[in-house]
Amino acid sequence: MKRHTICVLGGTGFVGRHLVNQLTAAGHRVRVPTRHRERHRELLVLPTVQVVGANIHEAAGLAEALAGCDVAINLVAVLNELRRDQFRKVHVELPRKLGAAMQQQGITRLLHMSALNADAQQGASRYLRSKGEGEDLAHGLAAAGVRVTSFRPSVIFGPEDQFFNKFAALLKLPGPLPLPCPRARFAPVFVGDVTRAFAGALDNKASFGQRYDLCGPRVLTLQQIVEYAARVLGVKKSIIGLPDGLTRLQAAVMGRLPGKPFTRDNYDSMQVDAVCAGPFPELFGFVPTPVEAVVPYYLGRDAQQARYDAAREQARHEY
Repeated sequence: MKRHTICVLGGTGFVGRHLVNQLTAAGHRVRVPTRHRERHRELLVLPTVQVVGANIHEAAGLAEALAGCDVAINLVAVLNELRRDQFRKVHVELPRKLGAAMQQQGITRLLHMSALNADAQQGASRYLRSKGEGEDLAHGLAAAGVRVTSFRPSVIFGPEDQFFNKFAALLKLPGPLPLPCPRARFAPVFVGDVTRAFAGALDNKASFGQRYDLCGPRVLTLQQIVEYAARVLGVKKSIIGLPDGLTRLQAAVMGRLPGKPFTRDNYDSMQVDAVCAGPFPELFGFVPTPVEAVVPYYLGRDAQQARYDAAREQARHEY
């Protein structure tokens, strides 16, 4: 297998940390740009990872990050627009700048993280339209000789996720839990499967120019997902699915709170089911992992013991 020097934009995030570990385990050298290098000791200790202080939204920072690399991976995204035009800056302008910088550095391989239902023209929300525009910009680099593969996952779960862990925190609060868009449908996909698809596509010529929808094996409503999280936690709580009018009101109120935990744009995104039209892409050669096989190991009451048992079982097979 060919060894690469890979620049991972967004390598300090949830998916990024998992992907960086997978790439280094496969023998690749990885460079991770970040504005706050000292905050990421978990990456600094990896022997084949170079964490560089850089602002990737500036030409000089991108040039420094990409210099000497032969592959670029873009994972950078924001779910909520905390500042004006942030979606456009992150999802559209950054891919545009990245494409120009890659051409200057002579890099001809790009793996790009998009989102399920991303569509520049018909996306249900500003988030999905901006992700669609960025995805199209990435694939437009093919005209300049860049081999592009993009991935469009449903909601991603795994240790340190902002999905099950977010609901777990809400479930531990006193009182009933008002749930927006309870009938919204998702096919949660395991972070390890997403990163495995990225790694599997790296040198696979069949993936060049392709856009892959990534979903887990089960479709669940948001109500079912939160009820499952409550069972795993051993929490008995009334979960009240809000009707559409109250959901919009909740979005209007929470969209004005610090951090904007739930916005009208989130509501708009959830009006389209985040499910795949077909099975997990056969190209990658594995069956996706169900929620039940992973979530109890990091969310449940006995999560620490479960992690210990899993590690012991893995060690038994390795040695």
